Amino acid sequence: MAELVLSTVDQGVLTLTFNRPDTLNAWTDAMGRRYFDLLAEAEKDPAVRAVVVTGAGKGFCSGADFKTLDALRTGTYDERPDPRPHTFPTTIGKPIIAAVNGACAGLGMVHALVCDLVMTAEEAKWTTAFARRGLIAEYGLSWVLPRLVGQQRAMDLLLSGRVFTGQEAYELGLVNRAVPGEELVARARAYALELAAHSSPASMAVIKRQLWHDWEATLEESAQTAVREMLASFERPDFAEGVASFLERRAPDFPAL
Repeated sequence: MAELVLSTVDQGVLTLTFNRPDTLNAWTDAMGRRYFDLLAEAEKDPAVRAVVVTGAGKGFCSGADFKTLDALRTGTYDERPDPRPHTFPTTIGKPIIAAVNGACAGLGMVHALVCDLVMTAEEAKWTTAFARRGLIAEYGLSWVLPRLVGQQRAMDLLLSGRVFTGQEAYELGLVNRAVPGEELVARARAYALELAAHSSPASMAVIKRQLWHDWEATLEESAQTAVREMLASFERPDFAEGVASFLERRAPDFPAL
């Protein structure tokens, strides 16, 4: 049986590829379990400093597999779901970049947006889809989406379930970049390689935690946490190396996370 998620590491960048191209990489519990396992392994692997996630074929992830949805509809679904939440990627201490190469719908959209940065093919087709399937905004999307695009735009995308392009996703502020599809993965990898080469793994882990958690904090709480994190950063070798490499005009050699 083909690997449900392909995995390759090169120059500190792990590329994970959803690999159910015949279904536009529709999500199954088995594929999700493998994806989360690979992220958990990457968390512990000193060779991995950044992660790129994309899809095989013409889709990123077309949402929940319709065989799963039909089994839920008929009450015949009996597979035990992974206990890790769909927001699990936000807990990984390494930056994760979604490279949305094609269809990105429903649960697939959730998984694009719980990555830390999102790049998309200009022509990729996006949709929340939930309202058109009798479902609701799933797995934290009602929390993430308004913070990215604002309340009114989030309301539009969720209530209508309309299809929009990667270019519109960029114009809405939903993604970092929209690029021609043939350039997408190379551009995402180039960005990840830049992080791997020049950004402190410890700093990135703390910054990622700050950004995902500070949406729930007051300004005062965020500032107090930042002071504690800053004092801790002074004690790490990353700080000494970051300053020394700048003064010596050379590339940094940060320790692994």
